[in-house]
Formats: sequence, structure tokens, C-alpha cells
Amino acid sequence: MSTNLAQQLREGTTKSHSMAENVSFVKSFLGGVVDKKTYRKLVANLFFVYSVLEEEIEKNKNHTAINPIYFVELNRKDSLCEDLQYYYGSNWSQYIEPSLATQNYINRIHEIGKNQPELLIAHAYTRYMGDLSGGQILKKIAQNAMQLNGTNGVSFYNFLSIKDDKVFKIKYRDALDNLPIDETQISQIIAEANTAFNLNMQIFQELNSNLIKIMVMLLLNTIGSFQKKLS
Repeated sequence: MSTNLAQQLREGTTKSHSMAENVSFVKSFLGGVVDKKTYRKLVANLFFVYSVLEEEIEKNKNHTAINPIYFVELNRKDSLCEDLQYYYGSNWSQYIEPSLATQNYINRIHEIGKNQPELLIAHAYTRYMGDLSGGQILKKIAQNAMQLNGTNGVSFYNFLSIKDDKVFKIKYRDALDNLPIDETQISQIIAEANTAFNLNMQIFQELNSNLIKIMVMLLLNTIGSFQKKLS
């Protein structure tokens, strides 16, 4: 019997999805305003998130609720490593660390992976389906805004092991709908998906603060240069 979890997740996170899209950083990104320094911090934060998410899913891959959605072709850690090498160089691991919001995010994933693994479904759904659905649009925006060539700096958006996005998403939704979970667990998973959106928003809000700082510095430098020309 189908739980209709995919639709329930979509409907149950509508408000959170809308709120996430209206965070200033996200609105700027969608509008084509992407600062490379800020973007590479996003990539670094996502590296930590996906490293932990994929670690916990791997640990729990034989769990009855996790095994049906265990698709290694979704994994993003390796592609994020490629992007980090592009933005930071071969010694990229020496230059990155999780932000405060990112640390809160990965702490939550570790916690549920240990104590309530079925809630990992919410985080996998929120991240992977979002990446797969809107990834190509975000990839083009990033390429145009930062004048990137080819796949440089945007490997994260390339799901090379998935040949047909639409077919795969149907497969994933079917897996969600047929998970061996009860109504209480469904409610908990939907609540956790909203938590996942909130944790992502906190990361975006941090990045927006960084973006504002950079824009102010650029403005002050421009004013300073202008004043020197006048003097």
C-alpha cells in the first residue's frame, strides 16, 4: 500500500520552500548576482553537509526505511571535492571549515543517523531532489555570473551517473511512496524535512551576511578611489 510520502513531503514543505527561496542570498543568486568568494564558501559548507549525510546513509543503508532510497548515484561529495579544488587549489582542505550554521546542520544529521535513521529520508529528499530538479538552472546562473568555462566550478550540479533525470525522479518517488513506515513516522519525516529547510536557510543567511560585507567593501574602495581622483 502506497504511503504517498512524496506528495506529502512536497505539500508539507511548501511554506518552508517558499521561505528558503526568499532568503536574500538565494534571491540574489537566482537574479544572477553571484560573488565567487561567497559561492566558494557555499561549496565548502555543502561539502561538509554532504560528507556527513552520505556517511550516515552509508552506515544505515541496511535499515528497512533507508535501503529503498539508497542510491549512490546521487552522492555529491566527490563532485564537491572537484569544485573545491577549482576554487581553492590542490590544498583546498587546509582552507575550509564548517560555518556555525553548517556545524549545527551536520550535528543534526549525526544525531538522527545514530538515534532515528528513518529521519535521514527528510534530509536526502530535501537536498538531493532539490539539486536534481533545479540544479541545471542554478548551474547556468553560476556559469554566467562568474564567467566559468565548461564544468569548472560547477561539478556539483552534474549527476553523471543519472542518464535521465525525469526517469530517476519517478523511481525515487516510487521508492518514497513504498517505504515500510507508519503514519507517525511519516509525520516525523515531514517535520524533519521542514527542519532541513530551516537549517539550509541558516546557511544561506550567513552567506548573505558575507555577501553584504563584500559589497560594502567594494563600495568603500570605489568611493576611496573616486575621492583620490578628485584630490
